Amino acid sequence: MPRSLPLTGALSPILRRPIPSLTRSLRSPISRSQRRPARISIFCGMPEANSDSPASAGARGGGPGIVESNAWVAERYEEHGHFNVELSSPVLEILKPAPGESILDLGCGDGALTLKLVDVGCSVVGIDASESMVERARSRGIQAYRMDGHALPFSSSFDAVFSNAALHWMKDDPEAVVAGVRRALRPGGRFVGEFGGFGNCASLVTAAAAVLRQRGVDVRVCHPWYFPSVEEYRNVLEQQNFMVDFIELVPRPTVLPTDVRGWIGTFAHSFLQALPEKDREEAVSDMVTLLTPSLLRHDGKWVMDYVRLRFRAHIEEVLGVTIL
Repeated sequence: MPRSLPLTGALSPILRRPIPSLTRSLRSPISRSQRRPARISIFCGMPEANSDSPASAGARGGGPGIVESNAWVAERYEEHGHFNVELSSPVLEILKPAPGESILDLGCGDGALTLKLVDVGCSVVGIDASESMVERARSRGIQAYRMDGHALPFSSSFDAVFSNAALHWMKDDPEAVVAGVRRALRPGGRFVGEFGGFGNCASLVTAAAAVLRQRGVDVRVCHPWYFPSVEEYRNVLEQQNFMVDFIELVPRPTVLPTDVRGWIGTFAHSFLQALPEKDREEAVSDMVTLLTPSLLRHDGKWVMDYVRLRFRAHIEEVLGVTIL
């Protein structure tokens, strides 16, 4: 029988006190045989689809491949970003999920990778900032909730917290994210993840900076990602009293399933938000021109210069006492 998930008072800023229905909903992470759609949604502060967001490429006059708001659309992610699941074997091997474990998937996205944990026999709760992603995860039978990764409400609830391709979106306060993970773990629990590290997508960031500078915009005002070095993130973990088992940067050139324009529209649309709508399509075309010499392969495939930061850390116990 899964143990209950105690909640702290640290809910999203919109929520000033715990809600009884939320507390009840989070009590039992479910196994594959018990899965049922979740019903609770919580405000959170990462890119989000809303009633004003386009449902597909080209909406609101943005041209092919351009998302005109700071939105996650699950269908676009499945088209342009499914490689994040296909290339997840290394981080799953680091996690080594075991049947019966209770795991929090931090930034679960559309739930495709979360299902792999469920298939092992783990009891899994997925959380994500995007309502579109949460709805897609629920449609797969995942117990998923919309939450802010900077304000996790759990207390001593999980054997492990797992995160793939999500932590780099939580740039406002990485220390708060790790502190929330620390609170969410049971004594002896582990934190395992992979996300963009120092140098990730450097060509794209450089191209975006050049294109925006030509239009009088400082890229720093709309840069959406947190790409730390090994030393920086090790320090973040250790400041929350994690023992770091290992941490490394891994170059991972990644062949895109479509093209770089679709990738920009899905993952890098924040760079475009500082520009008038009428200038965005031209800006993307200029980025593509700058990226072509370094990222377009001889066979016509685009290869993004991914660099991933992988790590495993745990809470140390001495004679059954958790080190705080």
